[in-house]
Amino acid sequence: MTKMPKWADVILTPLISLVLAMAISALVILAIGESPMVALTTMIDGALGSSYGWGFTLYYATNFIFTGLAVMVAYHASLFNIGGEGQAAMGGLGVALVLLSLPLPHWALALPAAMIGAALFGAAWALIPAWLQAKRGSHIVITTIMFNFIAAALLNYVLVNLLRPVGSMDPASARFPDATHLPKLSDMALALGFEWGKNTPVNISFFVAVIACVLVWLLIWRSRLGFEIRAFGKSEPAALYAGINPVRITVIAMLISGGLAGLMAINNVMGEAERLVLNAVEGAGFIGIAVALMGRNHPLGVFLAALLFGFLYQGGGELALWTSIPRELIIVIQALVILFTGALDNMVRMPLERMFMALRKRGA
Repeated sequence: MTKMPKWADVILTPLISLVLAMAISALVILAIGESPMVALTTMIDGALGSSYGWGFTLYYATNFIFTGLAVMVAYHASLFNIGGEGQAAMGGLGVALVLLSLPLPHWALALPAAMIGAALFGAAWALIPAWLQAKRGSHIVITTIMFNFIAAALLNYVLVNLLRPVGSMDPASARFPDATHLPKLSDMALALGFEWGKNTPVNISFFVAVIACVLVWLLIWRSRLGFEIRAFGKSEPAALYAGINPVRITVIAMLISGGLAGLMAINNVMGEAERLVLNAVEGAGFIGIAVALMGRNHPLGVFLAALLFGFLYQGGGELALWTSIPRELIIVIQALVILFTGALDNMVRMPLERMFMALRKRGA
């Protein structure tokens, strides 16, 4: 018998952790001489109070959905993929090479081609750490962190020496052809007869991210491969006894994870920048870890947590713009959310478990 209901584990525990993180954040804001209520209302108005704010919130959330799903899939195989940053960067390189090399006449053809390029490059960047973990016992955390730095250096070399247009001083690729530009949600709204999200970067890749959530749910909970991944993640000896190949599962789980992280590039590289630039990932690979943790490694939870962090990103920008509160405070808030939903999870979980056990005994 479980110590507390599933809904309490999935919803109540993260919610209490979030409230605690926000309460500590309010104390920090008070300590620097500012009003927590002013900060909160500024963030809500900036991120959710207009279609403009929603446009940026959903744009950031799209990035975090992909990287959160990447961490989630690896986690179910008991693998902690911290390489989302590098895998997403390599996914951007895959997108750029596809769109700059192939004469694609329409975005409807360019999008699936770019998705293939992004997923392949992201998966390829996860392959070596996966093989080292499976065959040599090299810890996946160490190798994926190292590959983040290698990806940054490699991307810098490729942009400066290979993809930079002649005569340009900017370490970036040429702009992608106009025919490959993804439609923005604001354009789609105009086509339907109303104005929404004008001058915001959110684009059709948001719907791709939502579809990815559904497909990952089907993979993990409704497929044989997903059962093998979860079985291996729960107990490697039991999986071996059941005939599951640990090398195969480790490599496949990391390939899927890297491919999902790489797919983020269709949003920030293809959809927003419309060219490949340095530091296009902007930390989204690391935020994906927090998103997966807070989302309890479930696609629905990842989606909701990505919306929260999208809100924090956009709200933080508005906070720095309209108040004297520094944007760095948002990093503090994010860190507190990660701290309470990750490292201090048991601080919330254990009292709740004791409470539900007491209620169950009293009811009996």
